[in-house]
Amino acid sequence: MGKRALDVRIGVIMSQKRQRAGFYFILPWLIGLCLFTALPMVAAVYISMTDWDIVGNAEFVGLGNYITLFQEEEFIRSLWVTVRYAVIAVPLIIATSLTIAVLVSKNHKGTGVFRVIYYMPAIVSGVAVAIVFKWILDPSYGLLNGVLAFFRIQGPDWLYDPDWVLPSYLIMAVWGAGGGLLTYLAALKDIPEDLYGAAMIDGANTWQKVRYITVPLMTPIIFYNLVLGIIGAFRKFTDAYVLGGAGKEGNFYMVYLYEEAFGHYRMGYATALAWVLFVIILLLTFVVNWTKKYWVYSE
Repeated sequence: MGKRALDVRIGVIMSQKRQRAGFYFILPWLIGLCLFTALPMVAAVYISMTDWDIVGNAEFVGLGNYITLFQEEEFIRSLWVTVRYAVIAVPLIIATSLTIAVLVSKNHKGTGVFRVIYYMPAIVSGVAVAIVFKWILDPSYGLLNGVLAFFRIQGPDWLYDPDWVLPSYLIMAVWGAGGGLLTYLAALKDIPEDLYGAAMIDGANTWQKVRYITVPLMTPIIFYNLVLGIIGAFRKFTDAYVLGGAGKEGNFYMVYLYEEAFGHYRMGYATALAWVLFVIILLLTFVVNWTKKYWVYSE
């Protein structure tokens, strides 16, 4: 065997050893992926095609659960409540977060305190937030109606009035809009100051600099938060479960799913609801990703 052939053989052996070593390093992750992600997903597909009350035997019904859920009035209502909330809340949260980030992006004295204040709602427990807002939005002795009464304004019944349930949850959404503050601040720091200087020389005012420099260069982060916002809006559960809402206007999709699974013990039907939600979020993500080429700035 010639020296060149021997070198090639040794190289192949070393490459195989490195591949095996890499496989051994990722083996724990692969085992976790199979046991805790892939296997449960396969089991969920089967469960969604059964009539199962958790404790009894599962009866296979095929696509019966999927056919039934589209005939359920409560399914349509909960999906409409969730869609309506998502359509308004997601753009509102993005606009609020971006505005706050722009306002606190400069290193002025005391800015750090405001950054902490605006970000703190993102780390507070959802149950705690719901309990606090249950008091804030109380029509009789709540803080919000108390402030309105000071200005001689009759406050609404908020969560106790079907027409004001959605605005109540939007107020909570805006209050927690600081969750995306860190990503926006990081993106703002990456915008070259030379661009603002050149715009100032050209006579651009503050609004024009934000419109033509800040927002276009922030579109990758806006896209990222848009996708996360859509997922979060459709998975809204904790505060909605605690607070509810008059006329079932607070019965979001995840609340309906939870009640069907652990209230009525229709686990097969609830699993079918979960898969429908998965498909809805997946399709919306694909649609948003498809529009990315039209409005997201790319260098």
